Amino acid sequence: MEKKKRKISLISKLNYGRLFYRSALMIGVIVWYIVSHVLDIAFFDRGNVAAMIIVGFVTVSFAIEMIERFFPTKTSSMGSQKQFARNYKPSGEAKPELMSWKRTLVVFLSWVGLNAIFGVLYFTHVIDEGALVIISSFYTISDLICILFFCPFQTWMMRNRCCTTCRIYNWDFAMMFTPLIFIVVIKEGDRYIPNFFAIVLVGMSLLLLARWEITYRMHPERFSDKTNLSMRCVNCKEKLCSHKRQLQKLLRDSAALAKKTGKQGADFVKQTVQGGAELVKEQANFDLEAEIAREEAEANRAKAAKESEKE
Repeated sequence: MEKKKRKISLISKLNYGRLFYRSALMIGVIVWYIVSHVLDIAFFDRGNVAAMIIVGFVTVSFAIEMIERFFPTKTSSMGSQKQFARNYKPSGEAKPELMSWKRTLVVFLSWVGLNAIFGVLYFTHVIDEGALVIISSFYTISDLICILFFCPFQTWMMRNRCCTTCRIYNWDFAMMFTPLIFIVVIKEGDRYIPNFFAIVLVGMSLLLLARWEITYRMHPERFSDKTNLSMRCVNCKEKLCSHKRQLQKLLRDSAALAKKTGKQGADFVKQTVQGGAELVKEQANFDLEAEIAREEAEANRAKAAKESEKE
């Protein structure tokens, strides 16, 4: 009996679209970073039209995404939408099962530690404002990689079942724009000025984070699949975990095939080398026998010549 293949859900399609869109934004940021260095222009040069268009477009794009997160919508995952009252379907259980605060703390400290490194590099002038924006852009892509393909926080730290049950789902924008915290104020000439773009993105992401954490404290029942039926597999319409498993199976099968092919190739090379060695050995033996025969023939001729001289 053939297994029924799952169709890609609407949420997955939207996430793939976001992945490509954010990748395009990152390419644009990198191109502008290179151009600004070549032309010796500040990355956030307020007097440069190109700088304002590129940085402004990126800022508006993510601001729109964050505004959407403040309201119930069908275009976002249940992972972020479970905070809203309309998505809470009581199971009859009174006490929710929530993830240990220790695991949440591990995620928080690891993220702060990682980005503290970039902060040190920035304030010691090893990297500049543009580099921090590139890092932040990379985080926006990594966010969707975690959703669609592999999430290190889920696998190694929190051990939650899937994105729907993720404790920190709406931390995403705050995590993406963490590097921008270091440049909410930037130096322009001899003075420091507020960076409007960084302030907008960091400010909105922190508001989302605060909204999430306040709701988590006030309505913990919405965040547990034990008390909220909307979070259970049977009611899931996204099937993100199924797509992840399909991809992981494909990767495992590809790795197994590569290993098998590699082993066969290695065996072939080994046999070829062994065969070549045996052939070289046989040729050497043949050459040795031929040399011995030649020397014996010369010795016989020499002996025969001496006997002829005696006669």
